[in-house]
Amino acid sequence: MVGPIHTLGPFTIPWLRGPRLVRVYAPPRPAGAPPPPVLYMFDGQNIFDDEPSFAGGWHLHRAVFGLAERGLQAPVIVGIDHGGAARVRELSPFQARSRGQAAHLVRWIAGELAPRIQRRFGVRSDPAGVAIGGSSMGGLAALYAHFHRPEVFGAALCMSPSLWYARGKIHRWIDGRPRPRTSRIYVDVGHREGTAMLPGAARMVERLRRRGYGDHELLWIADPEGEHAEHHWRRRAPAAVEFIFRPR
Repeated sequence: MVGPIHTLGPFTIPWLRGPRLVRVYAPPRPAGAPPPPVLYMFDGQNIFDDEPSFAGGWHLHRAVFGLAERGLQAPVIVGIDHGGAARVRELSPFQARSRGQAAHLVRWIAGELAPRIQRRFGVRSDPAGVAIGGSSMGGLAALYAHFHRPEVFGAALCMSPSLWYARGKIHRWIDGRPRPRTSRIYVDVGHREGTAMLPGAARMVERLRRRGYGDHELLWIADPEGEHAEHHWRRRAPAAVEFIFRPR
Protein backbone atom coordinates (compact mmCIF):
# COMPACT_ATOMS: atom_id res chain seq x y z
CA MET A 1 0.00 0.00 0.00
CA VAL A 2 1.44 3.37 -1.05
CA GLY A 3 0.24 5.19 2.07
CA PRO A 4 -1.16 8.66 2.81
CA ILE A 5 -0.07 12.12 1.78
CA HIS A 6 0.09 14.43 4.79
CA THR A 7 -1.05 18.04 4.45
CA LEU A 8 0.66 20.63 6.66
CA GLY A 9 -0.17 24.30 7.13
CA PRO A 10 -1.28 26.62 5.73
CA PHE A 11 1.98 28.50 6.28
CA THR A 12 2.74 32.18 5.90
CA ILE A 13 6.12 32.80 4.28
CA PRO A 14 7.77 36.14 5.06
CA TRP A 15 7.84 38.53 2.08
CA LEU A 16 5.68 36.22 -0.06
CA ARG A 17 2.01 36.69 -0.81
CA GLY A 18 -0.63 34.38 0.62
CA PRO A 19 -0.55 31.29 2.82
CA ARG A 20 0.15 27.93 1.25
CA LEU A 21 0.03 24.25 2.04
CA VAL A 22 2.88 21.78 2.22
CA ARG A 23 2.18 18.18 1.17
CA VAL A 24 4.39 15.35 2.43
CA TYR A 25 4.72 11.72 1.44
CA ALA A 26 6.79 9.41 3.67
CA PRO A 27 7.36 5.99 2.09
CA PRO A 28 7.17 2.94 4.35
CA ARG A 29 10.43 1.81 5.91
CA PRO A 30 11.33 -1.05 8.22
CA ALA A 31 11.52 -0.52 11.96
CA GLY A 32 15.01 0.48 12.98
CA ALA A 33 15.95 1.68 9.49
CA PRO A 34 18.26 4.72 9.30
CA PRO A 35 16.74 8.17 8.68
CA PRO A 36 15.58 8.55 5.07
CA PRO A 37 16.71 11.29 2.68
CA VAL A 38 14.33 14.09 1.79
CA LEU A 39 13.45 15.88 -1.44
CA TYR A 40 11.85 19.33 -1.32
CA MET A 41 9.84 20.08 -4.46
CA PHE A 42 8.48 23.37 -5.75
CA ASP A 43 4.94 23.57 -7.23
CA GLY A 44 3.57 21.15 -4.63
CA GLN A 45 0.09 21.19 -6.20
CA ASN A 46 1.48 19.20 -9.13
CA ILE A 47 3.70 16.67 -7.35
CA PHE A 48 1.26 14.02 -6.20
CA ASP A 49 -2.35 13.47 -7.28
CA ASP A 50 -4.17 14.96 -10.26
CA GLU A 51 -6.88 16.83 -8.36
CA PRO A 52 -4.99 19.94 -7.10
CA SER A 53 -2.70 20.17 -10.13
CA PHE A 54 -2.98 22.40 -13.16
CA ALA A 55 -2.59 19.68 -15.78
CA GLY A 56 -2.27 16.35 -13.99
CA GLY A 57 0.00 15.33 -11.14
CA TRP A 58 3.40 13.65 -11.21
CA HIS A 59 2.26 10.79 -8.91
CA LEU A 60 5.68 11.10 -7.29
CA HIS A 61 4.51 9.17 -4.23
CA ARG A 62 3.95 6.11 -6.42
CA ALA A 63 7.39 6.48 -7.97
CA VAL A 64 9.03 6.70 -4.54
CA PHE A 65 7.00 3.75 -3.25
CA GLY A 66 8.34 1.77 -6.22
CA LEU A 67 11.90 2.67 -5.23
CA ALA A 68 11.25 1.45 -1.69
CA GLU A 69 9.84 -1.83 -2.97
CA ARG A 70 13.04 -2.36 -4.97
CA GLY A 71 15.19 -1.75 -1.90
CA LEU A 72 16.55 1.55 -3.23
CA GLN A 73 16.89 4.91 -1.48
CA ALA A 74 13.33 6.21 -1.14
CA PRO A 75 13.16 9.82 0.01
CA VAL A 76 10.42 11.59 1.90
CA ILE A 77 8.87 14.00 -0.62
CA VAL A 78 7.91 17.51 0.53
CA GLY A 79 5.84 19.49 -1.99
CA ILE A 80 5.61 23.24 -1.32
CA ASP A 81 2.60 24.86 -2.97
CA HIS A 82 3.28 27.80 -5.25
CA GLY A 83 1.66 31.19 -4.81
CA GLY A 84 -0.68 31.16 -7.80
CA ALA A 85 -0.37 34.41 -9.74
CA ALA A 86 2.85 35.19 -7.83
CA ARG A 87 4.48 31.91 -8.86
CA VAL A 88 6.97 33.26 -11.41
CA ARG A 89 8.06 36.08 -9.11
CA GLU A 90 8.64 33.83 -6.09
CA LEU A 91 10.53 31.18 -8.08
CA SER A 92 12.82 33.68 -9.83
CA PRO A 93 16.21 34.35 -8.25
CA PHE A 94 16.61 37.48 -10.39
CA GLN A 95 14.72 40.59 -11.34
CA ALA A 96 13.16 40.37 -14.79
CA ARG A 97 9.50 41.19 -15.37
CA SER A 98 9.21 41.68 -11.61
CA ARG A 99 11.34 41.46 -8.51
CA GLY A 100 12.83 38.00 -7.94
CA GLN A 101 11.85 36.49 -4.59
CA ALA A 102 13.41 33.02 -4.68
CA ALA A 103 15.89 33.97 -1.95
CA HIS A 104 13.00 34.55 0.48
CA LEU A 105 11.40 31.21 -0.37
CA VAL A 106 14.68 29.28 -0.09
CA ARG A 107 15.46 30.97 3.22
CA TRP A 108 12.10 29.85 4.61
CA ILE A 109 12.53 26.28 3.39
CA ALA A 110 16.02 26.01 4.87
CA GLY A 111 15.38 27.86 8.12
CA GLU A 112 11.75 27.09 8.99
CA LEU A 113 10.32 24.21 7.00
CA ALA A 114 13.30 21.84 6.94
CA PRO A 115 13.70 21.72 10.75
CA ARG A 116 9.97 21.05 11.09
CA ILE A 117 10.15 18.18 8.59
CA GLN A 118 13.23 16.77 10.36
CA ARG A 119 11.41 16.73 13.70
CA ARG A 120 8.16 15.23 12.45
CA PHE A 121 9.40 12.74 9.83
CA GLY A 122 12.90 11.94 11.11
CA VAL A 123 14.63 12.72 7.82
CA ARG A 124 18.33 13.32 7.27
CA SER A 125 19.75 16.81 7.66
CA ASP A 126 23.20 16.35 6.07
CA PRO A 127 23.56 17.83 2.56
CA ALA A 128 24.05 14.40 0.97
CA GLY A 129 20.61 13.44 2.26
CA VAL A 130 18.74 16.63 1.30
CA ALA A 131 17.79 17.58 -2.26
CA ILE A 132 15.60 20.22 -3.84
CA GLY A 133 13.80 20.03 -7.17
CA GLY A 134 11.24 21.34 -9.56
CA SER A 135 10.28 21.86 -13.18
CA SER A 136 10.30 24.92 -15.44
CA MET A 137 10.70 27.94 -13.10
CA GLY A 138 10.90 25.40 -10.27
CA GLY A 139 13.87 23.78 -12.00
CA LEU A 140 15.59 27.17 -12.18
CA ALA A 141 14.83 27.80 -8.50
CA ALA A 142 16.17 24.37 -7.53
CA LEU A 143 19.51 24.94 -9.25
CA TYR A 144 19.74 28.35 -7.61
CA ALA A 145 18.90 26.91 -4.17
CA HIS A 146 21.62 24.26 -4.45
CA PHE A 147 24.35 26.79 -5.22
CA HIS A 148 22.91 29.45 -2.87
CA ARG A 149 22.54 27.17 0.17
CA PRO A 150 24.82 24.16 -0.50
CA GLU A 151 25.24 23.52 3.21
CA VAL A 152 21.53 22.56 3.26
CA PHE A 153 20.73 21.22 -0.21
CA GLY A 154 23.35 18.81 -1.53
CA ALA A 155 21.56 18.02 -4.78
CA ALA A 156 19.26 19.63 -7.35
CA LEU A 157 16.67 17.95 -9.56
CA CYS A 158 16.02 20.30 -12.48
CA MET A 159 13.39 19.26 -15.00
CA SER A 160 13.02 21.51 -18.06
CA PRO A 161 14.57 24.40 -16.10
CA SER A 162 13.81 27.92 -17.32
CA LEU A 163 17.48 28.85 -17.61
CA TRP A 164 16.61 31.48 -20.24
CA TYR A 165 14.78 33.60 -17.66
CA ALA A 166 16.23 37.05 -16.89
CA ARG A 167 18.36 36.77 -20.05
CA GLY A 168 20.06 33.65 -18.80
CA LYS A 169 21.55 35.31 -15.72
CA ILE A 170 21.74 31.98 -13.89
CA HIS A 171 24.68 30.96 -16.12
CA ARG A 172 26.81 33.92 -15.10
CA TRP A 173 25.66 33.72 -11.50
CA ILE A 174 26.71 30.07 -11.13
CA ASP A 175 30.05 30.83 -12.79
CA GLY A 176 30.71 33.16 -9.87
CA ARG A 177 29.79 30.63 -7.17
CA PRO A 178 32.11 27.99 -5.72
CA ARG A 179 31.27 24.40 -6.53
CA PRO A 180 29.41 22.90 -3.56
CA ARG A 181 31.43 20.36 -1.56
CA THR A 182 28.48 17.97 -1.77
CA SER A 183 26.85 18.20 -5.18
CA ARG A 184 24.74 16.07 -7.46
CA ILE A 185 22.65 17.56 -10.27
CA TYR A 186 20.01 16.14 -12.59
CA VAL A 187 19.06 18.20 -15.66
CA ASP A 188 16.65 17.26 -18.42
CA VAL A 189 14.77 18.93 -21.24
CA GLY A 190 12.58 17.84 -24.13
CA HIS A 191 13.33 18.41 -27.79
CA ARG A 192 9.76 19.68 -28.26
CA GLU A 193 9.90 22.48 -25.67
CA GLY A 194 10.72 25.44 -27.87
CA THR A 195 13.89 26.99 -29.23
CA ALA A 196 15.31 28.40 -25.97
CA MET A 197 15.04 25.38 -23.68
CA LEU A 198 17.38 22.75 -25.14
CA PRO A 199 20.34 25.02 -26.01
CA GLY A 200 20.21 26.72 -22.61
CA ALA A 201 20.16 23.44 -20.70
CA ALA A 202 22.94 21.96 -22.86
CA ARG A 203 25.04 25.06 -22.24
CA MET A 204 24.58 24.75 -18.48
CA VAL A 205 25.54 21.08 -18.57
CA GLU A 206 28.69 21.93 -20.54
CA ARG A 207 29.60 24.59 -17.97
CA LEU A 208 29.19 22.05 -15.17
CA ARG A 209 31.26 19.46 -17.03
CA ARG A 210 34.06 21.98 -17.37
CA ARG A 211 33.96 22.40 -13.59
CA GLY A 212 34.65 18.71 -13.09
CA TYR A 213 31.18 17.18 -12.86
CA GLY A 214 31.39 13.58 -14.00
CA ASP A 215 28.71 10.99 -14.64
CA HIS A 216 28.40 10.22 -10.93
CA GLU A 217 27.59 13.86 -10.08
CA LEU A 218 25.63 14.98 -13.14
CA LEU A 219 22.94 13.29 -15.22
CA TRP A 220 21.78 15.04 -18.41
CA ILE A 221 18.75 13.79 -20.33
CA ALA A 222 17.64 15.30 -23.65
CA ASP A 223 14.28 13.61 -24.25
CA PRO A 224 13.54 13.32 -28.01
CA GLU A 225 9.78 13.14 -27.37
CA GLY A 226 9.67 15.52 -24.40
CA GLU A 227 7.29 18.47 -24.20
CA HIS A 228 6.90 21.17 -21.54
CA ALA A 229 4.13 19.35 -19.72
CA GLU A 230 3.40 17.61 -16.43
CA HIS A 231 2.92 14.14 -17.91
CA HIS A 232 6.40 14.24 -19.45
CA TRP A 233 7.94 15.21 -16.10
CA ARG A 234 5.94 12.43 -14.45
CA ARG A 235 7.40 9.93 -16.91
CA ARG A 236 10.99 11.01 -16.27
CA ALA A 237 10.69 11.55 -12.51
CA PRO A 238 11.38 8.01 -11.23
CA ALA A 239 14.80 7.82 -12.91
CA ALA A 240 15.60 11.37 -11.79
CA VAL A 241 14.87 10.64 -8.12
CA GLU A 242 16.77 7.36 -8.29
CA PHE A 243 19.85 9.16 -9.63
CA ILE A 244 19.72 11.98 -7.09
CA PHE A 245 19.77 9.54 -4.17
CA ARG A 246 22.03 6.87 -5.61
CA PRO A 247 24.62 5.90 -2.96
CA ARG A 248 27.61 8.23 -3.17
